[in-house]
Amino acid sequence: MSQSRNRLSTATLVAIAIALGAVVGAAGIYWKASPSGNAPATESLAAAENTACKADPEMLAKLKPLAKGEVAAMGIREKPVVLPELGFVSEQGDAMTLADFAGQAMLVNLWATWCAPCRAEMPALSELQAELGDDGFKVLAINIDTGDVAKPKAFLDEIGVANLGLYRDASMDVFNTLKKEGLAFGLPVTLIVGKDGCMIGAMNGPAEWASKDAKALVGALKGS
Repeated sequence: MSQSRNRLSTATLVAIAIALGAVVGAAGIYWKASPSGNAPATESLAAAENTACKADPEMLAKLKPLAKGEVAAMGIREKPVVLPELGFVSEQGDAMTLADFAGQAMLVNLWATWCAPCRAEMPALSELQAELGDDGFKVLAINIDTGDVAKPKAFLDEIGVANLGLYRDASMDVFNTLKKEGLAFGLPVTLIVGKDGCMIGAMNGPAEWASKDAKALVGALKGS
């Protein structure tokens, strides 16, 4: 099945989440919809002093109006912030952090196989990577299924997504760390990170990542 046929609109993703959220609720972190369908993350890190992140007013001014339509819930911050260290492993078991992708802007997405909206948006994330991914930008999808690699690997094989790799945190520490910072309250969680490694925006809930709105936002991020 083609990626375009696999992709679902944001409205459909929301409907799936509402329909299945009552019976799935795995690990107590299944996505909970806001009235708008998804939600920006809170600004709990905004009060912290982040001298390592230098805000570019022109870049932020360019990104803010692009958080609209299919990606309207992406909350662009007033100032970029340093994220806590987020550890995960590659499919080969190598320990990694976001610092391993220094110099690339990133769309960091936390997902799990038991999260219906996560599964539904995966082909769109793959398309976004295929079209815009390069040395200056990467879609970094981090799976947080507990257990071994077999289940998430089988899912990606089944839907034909190979270009995202398989990065994992079976301990769920990545999610719990972001939760403590007020950046995650369910799945999926998506962050946009600048080339300097500083977080520029965050949202909870699904989006149509292969849409014109998403590609315009990422295009501006790559140019930052």
